[in-house]
Amino acid sequence: MAKRDYYEVLGVERTVEFEEIKKSYRKLAVKFHPDKNPGDKAAEEKFKELGEAYEALSDPQKRAAYDQYGHAAFDPRMRGGGGGRAGGFHDPSDIFREVFGGGGGGSIFEDLFGGGRSDPTQPQRGADLRYDMEISFDEAAHGVEKEITVTKQDRCDVCNGTGAESGSKSKTCPTCGGRGQVISSRGIFSIAQTCPRCEGAGRVIEKPCKACNGAGRRERTTKIKLKIPPGVDTGSRLRSSGNGEAGLRGGTPGDLYVVLHVKPHEIFQREGDDLICDVPISFVQAALGSEIEVPTLAGKTHIKVPAGTQPGTTFRLKGKGMRNVQGFGSGDLHVRVTVEVPAHLNSAQKAKLQEFAALCDETVNPLTKGFFEKAKNLFS
Repeated sequence: MAKRDYYEVLGVERTVEFEEIKKSYRKLAVKFHPDKNPGDKAAEEKFKELGEAYEALSDPQKRAAYDQYGHAAFDPRMRGGGGGRAGGFHDPSDIFREVFGGGGGGSIFEDLFGGGRSDPTQPQRGADLRYDMEISFDEAAHGVEKEITVTKQDRCDVCNGTGAESGSKSKTCPTCGGRGQVISSRGIFSIAQTCPRCEGAGRVIEKPCKACNGAGRRERTTKIKLKIPPGVDTGSRLRSSGNGEAGLRGGTPGDLYVVLHVKPHEIFQREGDDLICDVPISFVQAALGSEIEVPTLAGKTHIKVPAGTQPGTTFRLKGKGMRNVQGFGSGDLHVRVTVEVPAHLNSAQKAKLQEFAALCDETVNPLTKGFFEKAKNLFS
């Protein structure tokens, strides 16, 4: 059977650069690799064909010969070998390992999933921490300063984060030879794992610090002061920069995030920056009108209740709500009146109410009249 054109095998044009050839080979070689297609002879043949095509086109001299003479360039019976190998092409599995290993000790997984690893000897930033704190409604409204206690990994003050005793030196890790990784083979694949002894640093300390056992950090309890601005709500998050855990190998510390939980208030309900307050008034105050005292975050104030005020009527006090946490003014206070029905009346009080009821007509209770007229029409 005649061989297919190498460019066709790799699915590329003749004019493409080498990187495009390599990219296409990597994609197809993984697809048709025998380990992914056990027992599939067709896939195995395609894998071999890909290796042969890639070997020919990845070498500039071989590619130039192939472009000029085609497959005849690698026939030892023609043109003295034409740049081909006297023994034929390499094992396709060797080519696969060479391409994915990169010739530098890396593994296939490094190439396929994100490139080479970062330098493990470099300083590493510490972890961020979360602290949940409960505050009162008044503290949320007016702002407050708090002091909290946090137990975390801090930089060792004996070795200053180096993990080594004074005068001690570091040496190449004998387990990984300084690579920071140990490599194990799984068939044609090479799997690189972080060295368990040096944890990827590639070096180990001759004399670890006794205070931190060479970690460069040790657990410590720290008191931190926080300034909570007015207007915060449940779920508000404050960042305390640099108060997270210490970094590794002298890296910068992480941050501390304080998540707030505001206790409910006995009187006020919060809706955004607005507050709602239900204030009970008597039947007489609602009927005749009155001036009543209402609470606010800043103290007491007075509002006028006009005569004939109905239950549920709301009065707005502008700017008397919660301060905006971003500093954009304050919300409003909505005072909602509820008419309290008299209870536990004595005989004299009952008599007066009955006398009052006898004096009332439908003009006194227009809502009652309107309701029953609608009900009458409904059932007629």
